[in-house]
Amino acid sequence: MNLEGHKMRTWRRRIALLLMVLAFWFLGESAYMTAKAQLAQYLLDEAWQKHLQDGLLHRPWPWADTSPLARLVFPQQDKKLVVLAGASGRNLAFGPAHMSASVQPGHTGVSVIGGHRDTHFAFLREVELGEQFLLQSRDGGLQWYEIVQIQVTDVRDSEISLQADEPVLALVACYPFNALDSGGPLRYLVIARRIQGGAALSPTRV
Repeated sequence: MNLEGHKMRTWRRRIALLLMVLAFWFLGESAYMTAKAQLAQYLLDEAWQKHLQDGLLHRPWPWADTSPLARLVFPQQDKKLVVLAGASGRNLAFGPAHMSASVQPGHTGVSVIGGHRDTHFAFLREVELGEQFLLQSRDGGLQWYEIVQIQVTDVRDSEISLQADEPVLALVACYPFNALDSGGPLRYLVIARRIQGGAALSPTRV
């Protein structure tokens, strides 16, 4: 009965989220994209939790050609985001995504994770130097990172160096955040390096 009850609650949540997406679609494209991003993160989190339980890769939806790669937890921002493997345009519509040309998150070197400025990475405008956050890898391991640099760069003049002698995360979003037009050459870049320890965090918040 407990298992059946859990399944029923899961499907009710999914149906409620789907109805929310449809409602936002009628309100306009911007609201629809926001609702779509929220629904995707819910399904991605389900796939991530299943992976942590059995070690297998789970597709978040039947037609997905990617799977969750890592998870970011920003305690100060009350943000938890599942990161997808492969930063294609389609993947970025559903969540932050890892650029495959860079090292895997948590490994020595610079790992680049991109996200849309108006949905999943909109909160980056609020983060500060010295802020700490967690990276959870596929094996369930947790690593603390500290933000050491925040800058706006122009892709026409510079590129992200992928060389480092320690694990580094580069979080990237288009800039400015409130721009009406998509694209543009400016990027908002948040650089964080791995640290030992980190702020105390309740397991229920990971």
